[in-house]
Amino acid sequence: MLAIFEFLANSPILTLFIVIGAGMMIGHLKYRGISLDAAAVLFLAIALAAAAQHYGVSIRIPHEIGLLGLALFTFAIGINSGPSFFHNLRTAVGPILLMLGVYAFTAIVGVTLGRALGMPQSLIAGTFAGALTNTPALAAAGEASGDLGTATVGYSIAYLFGVIGMLVASIAALSYGKNDKDAPSPLANRTIRVQREDHPRLRDIYDAMDQKVTFSRLRRGEEGPITRPSLADTLDAGDLISVVGPAEAVQRVATELGYLSSASLTTDRSYLDFRRMTVSNPEVAGRPLSDLHLSSRFSATISRVRRGDVDMFADPHLVLQLGDRVRVVAPTSKMREITKFFGDSSRGLSDLNPIALGVGMALGILLGSIPIPMANGDTFSIGAAAGTLIVGLFFGRIGRIGPMVTALPFTSCQVLANLGLLMFLAQAGAYAGGQISEAFASGTWVSILLLGGAMTTTAAVGMYALMRWLIKMGGTQLSGMLAGMQTQPAILAFANGKTNADPRVALGYALVYPVAMIGKILVAHILGAL
Repeated sequence: MLAIFEFLANSPILTLFIVIGAGMMIGHLKYRGISLDAAAVLFLAIALAAAAQHYGVSIRIPHEIGLLGLALFTFAIGINSGPSFFHNLRTAVGPILLMLGVYAFTAIVGVTLGRALGMPQSLIAGTFAGALTNTPALAAAGEASGDLGTATVGYSIAYLFGVIGMLVASIAALSYGKNDKDAPSPLANRTIRVQREDHPRLRDIYDAMDQKVTFSRLRRGEEGPITRPSLADTLDAGDLISVVGPAEAVQRVATELGYLSSASLTTDRSYLDFRRMTVSNPEVAGRPLSDLHLSSRFSATISRVRRGDVDMFADPHLVLQLGDRVRVVAPTSKMREITKFFGDSSRGLSDLNPIALGVGMALGILLGSIPIPMANGDTFSIGAAAGTLIVGLFFGRIGRIGPMVTALPFTSCQVLANLGLLMFLAQAGAYAGGQISEAFASGTWVSILLLGGAMTTTAAVGMYALMRWLIKMGGTQLSGMLAGMQTQPAILAFANGKTNADPRVALGYALVYPVAMIGKILVAHILGAL
């Protein structure tokens, strides 16, 4: 074993991919429907590094690899979450303030219990950083206390339960998240038979539904041609109209106009055709649907947009991304021209958009390195992870800056996020595992484990209870928010794996992550300075 450990210690890149591959093999194993997914990479790296340390061998994966992986992960999460993040930000003030209150209460619990156990302040501060799994907070605790070594011991022992404890909270959130009231209504495409005799105007129906439906096809009477309706059209009794939108909105339109019909308007494609097209033209990507002027340019309508595995309503303000699949309804004679307009190339699914990637990552890393002054004259920085997340959120929201598309295709973002996450987990696990032997040798591991478990439990239970019963947040979004308040990608990966990457998970994570990063650094700094 000694020879194997020495070989791995001298081959950090090989070790990285062994841990990733073997860890994911373990992560895919299920027990009663539960699997660790990417979190298994973290635990395997901890076990491998701890076992090697027992033989006097230090297995480490370079810190820069972990930093790169985490920055890639948070940038990709920001890109995908940007559009919904700013839309929901106004509702996040309450949860963010409550989260900061949970941090403060957790610190109070830590100081009270830690001093009762006779632990020095540096050890308490380091245990806080480990209990909330935040390495920048460990650096702040070590700097403020002047004893990084002791702080690291507390961090290493508390870290493992910090992940496991919050994983349990995430499982609890997902267990009630199956019946979330905030789950988006599935899209429906139904034909409605008009019964009203007062010739309602489509514009009035459209506005009454808060512009959440699309009218894609119209047939006058039983034998008339199928045409693309405009919002200026009025309807007559006996008309058939195809409506696309959230199922509840479509049902409301049916009640308003007449009743749902079993007739299909999609079978006759002699004049009006429909097709899914991939957005691969950079001139189209990064623009809201309303800026494309498809109605006047091609007499066309987009009825829905598919991003990843999710079908979204074609809201006029929706910003298209490279790789989106749009469902276009248009005259048959215009289809070739529309296909050329969107590009419809598979390249749009996987193009990395290296300009946006390079510029966004550079700006994020620079933002994360800016020193922020504190009241006592010290400074701290939010770190590359928080910086790239913030830049990613803005890039995902704005879509383009002049000629530059700022968003990446959804598929590329998923690949970057997954790869970056695995790189970070392997590096973080190897680092923490290498410290565990020293922590156990110190003889205070029982006290540290008790204190770390108390702080993790306080934070997890406090956040879970406040979000579920006070804020009334759905469990799916809460699982992501728990990962964000813990600044722990392994928990986010676990929640994504259980929900098939439900966008509400990433939204919950992105809403609190930047503030969580700053908040924990500040609290750890205060704890270390006490």
